[in-house]
Amino acid sequence: MLQLTQMTIDTLLLGFGLLLLFSILASRISDRFGIPTLLVFLAIGMLAGSEGLGGIYFDDPALAQSIGVAALVLILFSGGLDTDFESIRPVFRQGLALSTLGVLLTAGLVGLAAWWLLDFSLLEGLLLGAIVSSTDAAAVFSVLRSRGLALKGSLKPLLELESGSNDPMAIFLTTGLIALLSGKTASPLDLLGSFVVQMLLGGLTGGVMGWLMQRIINRARLGYEGLYPVLTLALAFFTFGLTQLIGGNGFLAVYLAGIFLNRGAFLHRRSLVRFHDGLAWLMQIAMFLTLGLLVFPSRLPPVAGVSLLIAAALIFLARPVSVFLSLAPTRLTWREKTFIAWVGLRGAVPIILATYPLLAGIDQNGWYFNVVFFVVLTSVLLQGTTLPLAARLLGVDLPAAPRRPFPIEADASSGFKSELKELPVPPGSPAVGRAILELNLPANFLIVLIARGQDFIITNGGTIIEEGDVLLALSDAADFQAAREIFQPGRD
Repeated sequence: MLQLTQMTIDTLLLGFGLLLLFSILASRISDRFGIPTLLVFLAIGMLAGSEGLGGIYFDDPALAQSIGVAALVLILFSGGLDTDFESIRPVFRQGLALSTLGVLLTAGLVGLAAWWLLDFSLLEGLLLGAIVSSTDAAAVFSVLRSRGLALKGSLKPLLELESGSNDPMAIFLTTGLIALLSGKTASPLDLLGSFVVQMLLGGLTGGVMGWLMQRIINRARLGYEGLYPVLTLALAFFTFGLTQLIGGNGFLAVYLAGIFLNRGAFLHRRSLVRFHDGLAWLMQIAMFLTLGLLVFPSRLPPVAGVSLLIAAALIFLARPVSVFLSLAPTRLTWREKTFIAWVGLRGAVPIILATYPLLAGIDQNGWYFNVVFFVVLTSVLLQGTTLPLAARLLGVDLPAAPRRPFPIEADASSGFKSELKELPVPPGSPAVGRAILELNLPANFLIVLIARGQDFIITNGGTIIEEGDVLLALSDAADFQAAREIFQPGRD
């Protein structure tokens, strides 16, 4: 058995490179069979661990937690940077309800189930509920993309918003309950005040830093384009650290900073978005591999029965109830709410949060960690593999438009506010069958190319729009939004 501390730097780099390579190649399994990439990466980490073929002994929850926190910062920032603010604006209230009230209800119901089913105090049960209360919709979309499925209406932006914004609430509940159990906080009322302060400071700092990031990037005038990704990386870590230092929620801050940065025009947008997307994948792989190494598979069977009970309470009770109550005032159909409830995949965040009780001395024998790990595996295996089927049965799926790289690119730069953006033509769009000249598009909205099947079409005013077309248009944000509304079904 080989310990990490005994490995030379050459061996460490070789081993890390091999694990990364295996993880990337094994991700093809997800594409072919619809298995969430999370499960693939965790499995490779477990195979490389002390009880697997690799024989690497790793039992350092503090290091695993540090890697997880750093990875989560970059993943959330990338998620915010890739979020279209205009697409989430109509579902902002629903997303906020799911990421706050929904997480609170899920934690409470799972906590009550643990208190009733197990020999737990109420606070211990609630801690378990808080740890497993956040979702990982990134795994959902990887499954849907691999199966060629898209979602109707506002489901996709709603799930994106929920997954990006519900982690701060789960982290707050976990740390707050640990403080209560360890005696560092005297009353639950103290947590309410702390929650308001953390979320308020996190939201304000994230918004301000996103605004500042845009101006810093545009005015830095760096001599080398390769320094701009380093600049944004530094700003993301700075935002998290500053927010935590002043008592805010750093995870919420970096996610909002990414969203606010994406709202405006900034230099090298496409290259920066691609850099952070690739970095987020690297962080996900590193995080999942680390958590896979940390688990000892032989410790899972003794907690299998308890874990299945908790997973059942989470999947079939807590998540559906929290979704239907949180979305009760909305116009979403019961089919859409049911699908959202089934999309409650658990991912890496609950496993990272499970290290908090370990380090706080509350989870002496690793019981929380092993149960949470088993619950996550159950959720991924059951919900992750049946998502396409659930989408079809509930009638909320659409054929996914294949994404193809366009042969030209352009970024907004100083003095030039327009940029190239893709606009798919949805089924039932009133633009189908009509010439571009007849659509009354904004004067500054220029359709450069149309991707149709395997071909690219250079357009003119007489070009007829067809269903399934993907338009590549040069426009600023306001005109793009106005044009997108013209292509939406239900408009004349």
